Amino acid sequence: MDLGVCYYPEHWPETRWAEDARLMRETGLTRVRIGEFAWSRIEPEPGKFDWGWLDRAVDTLHAAGLGIIMGTPTATPPKWVVDAMPDMVALDRNGRPRGFGSRRHYCFSHAGYRAQAARITRAVAERYGQHPGIASWQTDNEYGCHDTVQSFSPAARDAFRLWLAERYGTVAALNEAWGNVFWSMEYRSFDEVELPNLTVTEANPAHSLAFRRFSSDQVVSFNKAQVDILRECSPGRDITHNAMGFYTGYDHHDLAADLDVLGWDSYPLGFLEMFRFTEEQKRRFAHSGHPDIAAFHHDLYRGCAKDGRWSVLEQQPGPVNWARHNPAPLPGMVRLWTLEAYAHGAELVSYFRWRQFPKAQEQMHAGLLRPDATPAPALAEARAAADDLAGLEGGAPVKQAALVFSYAAEWMTQIQPQGEGKSALWAAFHCYSALRRLGLNVDIVHPDASLDGYALAVVPCLPIVSDTLVANLEAFDGQVVIGPRSGSRDTDFGIPPTLAPGKLEALVGGRVVLSESWRPGLAIEGDGWLASGWFDHVEGAAAPELTGRCGRVASWQNGKVRYAACWPEGSYIDLVVARAAYDAGLQHDPLADHVRHRVRGDRRFVFDYESAQVTIQQA
Repeated sequence: MDLGVCYYPEHWPETRWAEDARLMRETGLTRVRIGEFAWSRIEPEPGKFDWGWLDRAVDTLHAAGLGIIMGTPTATPPKWVVDAMPDMVALDRNGRPRGFGSRRHYCFSHAGYRAQAARITRAVAERYGQHPGIASWQTDNEYGCHDTVQSFSPAARDAFRLWLAERYGTVAALNEAWGNVFWSMEYRSFDEVELPNLTVTEANPAHSLAFRRFSSDQVVSFNKAQVDILRECSPGRDITHNAMGFYTGYDHHDLAADLDVLGWDSYPLGFLEMFRFTEEQKRRFAHSGHPDIAAFHHDLYRGCAKDGRWSVLEQQPGPVNWARHNPAPLPGMVRLWTLEAYAHGAELVSYFRWRQFPKAQEQMHAGLLRPDATPAPALAEARAAADDLAGLEGGAPVKQAALVFSYAAEWMTQIQPQGEGKSALWAAFHCYSALRRLGLNVDIVHPDASLDGYALAVVPCLPIVSDTLVANLEAFDGQVVIGPRSGSRDTDFGIPPTLAPGKLEALVGGRVVLSESWRPGLAIEGDGWLASGWFDHVEGAAAPELTGRCGRVASWQNGKVRYAACWPEGSYIDLVVARAAYDAGLQHDPLADHVRHRVRGDRRFVFDYESAQVTIQQA
């Protein structure tokens, strides 16, 4: 695995570049990521390029022995681009422009901006595509960051209408699929369809789901336009993009299909503070991050990536600037995070960033160097990680448990959660965490992925079930856990004629005849377990497995299949997956809350999130 760093030569005096490059190599870094925000310096005036400074930066970094990951600068179009076509900016859900002054100020559907993005991508690719220092390319930066995938602009509306016409063929078919007879929502033509915002109450969920699918497709096609140019101008070099944490605004499987390597940006402390973790977890893991945050995304994006190739393009090295509260990592955590990425199969960990910039929005975001160019604590940890990696020989991750996740499932449960704070993403995270607390290796896989080689398959929440998944589960020799709301909808958000779990009925051994959503404080209590949140009533041949003192059944079993009828969290899902793991013959021992294992090849990595210690053992 390579180690790298994100570097912005345009931020620093040119006289410093060679020294920075020398220190990077001395630290054990072999990759440097540049260029993704540099459009205004590359092209300060329309059509007038200033390549000199970037030529010298590329040559300096290359001369030091660093492989360069060159970014296309389309995440930050300069002011003159926006002024030339003010309608290129996205509009938010309330119709307000998301204008110039920070970043990501463009609408994916705007034809004029797409042309500008292709033009600057080609200019950069033609300039550096054959340079020996360019190891790979990164498209844009963090698609969707700051909630920018969905745009409610006229450009998006017009493109959405075309997308609908291609998908449904006739407006009559759309009306039928969406159930538009309800509330007299029927359309006479595709030109009558508006975007699902500014409605009196919620829009038709089928309409919202279609718009989420369309918006995802717009990201994918925008990205592919750049990929095609890069492949033409710089053949033989890998192309990547940096996805984000707990972000599902577009389908990463679809994006990754056009990439060689899928990257993501790992900020465990920021994510702990900003997402749905308890106050106790936020206090306990404030300086280490929840033990499953980074690992969950490693396995998610490895499962999305073509051929399983993935990397960390931004690794948190110290306090960030963007969370509600921004603590520093425990001494040793940067090394731990680095080795954990290796244990999950990463090709690269790149630290963000080399040197803390003393101005603008991210001036409080730490780097490997402080603003005065003296070493920050993470610099020594990066050096230590490089030494650790030099003694490791790789090996394939060991298959044990497969966890099935779909982006459409998350969109649907966001649109219609039937329960505050409940969604497919968080059902998946809780199931993942339960499996990890048993010390198991977990792979997060596409619903149509092969299950060969696994002993346990977990489907936490999958409203739309494909025929391929049903066939794979039927043929699967291992144990299966299926969570609530799975098989509960058709492709266009309708309830199946046979009720949930739809195509999974024979496997589950019953039908869901009623679905409840309970407020906090309502629960089913059993011996050593507690279930709450969602509750599905099941009728059929399946046998009750976990029955509460109140007589309600929280988990059903039908042969190799368990149906978890409640929200999959805490002691309840721990018990369900532990029983499934036992029946699957998987050796498992519950771990302390702050300890996690990962087996790669013949090595077992033990990560202690309390002491920030890593132990490497023979598996």
